[in-house]
Amino acid sequence: MSIIESIILGVVQGIGEFLPISSSAHLILVRFLFNFSELDPNFEKAFDVALHFGTLLAVLFVFWEDWLNLFKGAYNYTINKKKNFDGKMFWYLVAATIPGAIIGFFCEDIVDGLVRENVLIIAILLAIMGVFIFIGDKWAEGHYRIETDYKHMTFKQTFLIGLSQALAIIPGFSRSGTTILTARLMGVSREAAAKFTFLLSTPIIFGAAILKVKDLFIGINISVLVGIITSAIVGILSIKFLLKYIKKNDFSIFAYYRVIVSIIVIAKLIFV
Repeated sequence: MSIIESIILGVVQGIGEFLPISSSAHLILVRFLFNFSELDPNFEKAFDVALHFGTLLAVLFVFWEDWLNLFKGAYNYTINKKKNFDGKMFWYLVAATIPGAIIGFFCEDIVDGLVRENVLIIAILLAIMGVFIFIGDKWAEGHYRIETDYKHMTFKQTFLIGLSQALAIIPGFSRSGTTILTARLMGVSREAAAKFTFLLSTPIIFGAAILKVKDLFIGINISVLVGIITSAIVGILSIKFLLKYIKKNDFSIFAYYRVIVSIIVIAKLIFV
């Protein structure tokens, strides 16, 4: 793998992990669209794990203070029996992580084997989820007069958001896409949906990196390191961009983008 390819894939991961467009789908589709070097499948998967590690660094960099407060709050909530928002939200995040972690652990390899090499299915799922995000976001905007902000999210809302995260094992659905859509359908504001999604991504990405730590260091070289650094830097920029963007905008642009990419991929499959 060349350094240029590594940088491009790092950029793709850094953007796709946090914007609702599916990083796993884009890592596959970019390789397909631009005829990247064919790699050993094991190394390719290991490289993708390394890129996810880069985005883990990104979310920890942006939200380190939030996580520090969450751990402090959990200690006071659990040990000192002092009720507080951060302690409650910490355990909400733990509970929300469990469904996705269990389903991902047992089903990821199965789904990966069925879908990863099928570019057509990935493209179709990319478009379908884009339509769902568009309709769901618009429906929530018109249906809920008062939306739930981050500090008033309930256990039911956070748990169902975490449950929906399990769909992220299917390339094309998108972790942030499914969780943001689920949050919006339950009346959670765009800002709260995005922030909770970013926080929720931390333990799931960390857990995946730990489970695949052996793969993470297979064939590690300068290209892998460049990919990690690139995905981390771009991930930081993506998080900050989305948090600022949704203060005045909806998720329509991401839905349009998903459909357009899907059409391009299908066109290449048919005509090239």
